[in-house]
Amino acid sequence: MQSVVAPGNEAAVQGTPRARKLQVLGILSGFTAGAWLGAAEAPTKLVSVGVSPIVISLIMVTGVFLARWSLPALILGTSSVRADLRRAPHLIIWALLAGCLWAVANTMTIFAIRDIGLSIAFPLWNANSLLGILWGFVFFNELRQAGWRRWTGVLGGALVMCAGATLLAIASSTQAPAAHSMRGVWAALGAGVLWGTMYIPYRKAYLSGMNPLSFVTFFTFGELGMMAALAIGYLGLAPLWHELRSARDVLFWLMLGGFIWVIGDVFQQYAAKYVGISRGIPLSNSNQLWGLLWGVFVFGELHGSGASTYLQVVGGSLLMMLGVGAIAFSSAAGKEQARWQEASRRESRRYNIAEDYVEARMQGKQTAGEIRPPRTLWDWLLVAVATSIFVFFATLARAPRMSFHWGPAALLIMATLALLLVCGVTLWRTTRFN
Repeated sequence: MQSVVAPGNEAAVQGTPRARKLQVLGILSGFTAGAWLGAAEAPTKLVSVGVSPIVISLIMVTGVFLARWSLPALILGTSSVRADLRRAPHLIIWALLAGCLWAVANTMTIFAIRDIGLSIAFPLWNANSLLGILWGFVFFNELRQAGWRRWTGVLGGALVMCAGATLLAIASSTQAPAAHSMRGVWAALGAGVLWGTMYIPYRKAYLSGMNPLSFVTFFTFGELGMMAALAIGYLGLAPLWHELRSARDVLFWLMLGGFIWVIGDVFQQYAAKYVGISRGIPLSNSNQLWGLLWGVFVFGELHGSGASTYLQVVGGSLLMMLGVGAIAFSSAAGKEQARWQEASRRESRRYNIAEDYVEARMQGKQTAGEIRPPRTLWDWLLVAVATSIFVFFATLARAPRMSFHWGPAALLIMATLALLLVCGVTLWRTTRFN
């Protein structure tokens, strides 16, 4: 029997304690995603020791591929993933498309980091927040009937973020060779456009009731396939193999960066599910602050710069964070969430998915009588193989010779792990990772 909310009662339903709890969970997931996504970009600083940006991106995607299969297998089990895909097989093509967009965008960020530095490139590619707001409004009824206060918060925050990004673009001219600084700016902004568009399949999946952990497993085939094609097409097979052998001492660190990125992306997926892409993406883009902290305090990017450069970079980042805050606290009210339900019902009718299933998953629950399949030997085998691959490359790893400050790095790592613990426990208690 289907449980469909009557149109006149949608706003009241969305004002329940459960709905408010999910909003808070989405906000917490967004901030946790920001910390882990910020930490994941730190290994890309290895570009400064001569590793090709293409090789960096390819190996990071390899780490992503291993993590995207082993983590869902560990948390849910592959049987749950298969059950989700049987209900919504149309989402496989959307996941592959999103993965392709991610691979190209990630490669562009490596070039941007090489040309303008991590602390400056980060906020520029986070212009994807603006596209997240646009696509959420156009395709998924986000901000519809939200009221002028929430519109002001979201749009005002977007304008403040643009001002911060402009300030950082100006500052970039003092941090890179004149011939390359604008190339780095355009690479970072291009990555932002691709990532902003990538969030359309994200939201489409969750309005169809798919579990975020199921979606990311097929997402990674698009990532790895596109990245392999880019690497072979850009370098050629023989030169690529030569570069991989030459960089074997640092391959583990790059794979680890991909693994860390997946943890951040999983929380970003839950943020997109529970507060929408128009709010979840700006929240996860708090990674710009973490990127600034890693770039300045751990890698010493601004060492020796003038006071004006410090003011521009710090001021621009603070402006962008102020914009993120304004967007984050413009949470969706009952009328707007009723429009979200309209978009959800549209997806369920379009693809013939049971409405009670979609409604339950949007509330972070399972349908009545639904039993989560147990983990199998295959799940533990996947986890064991992924772990073995990481251990093998760890035995080959060597610490790169570059400026690195261990004290600030230890503090950032502890803060990141604390957010993981708090948000992970909250997510489990509230939704059982649904």
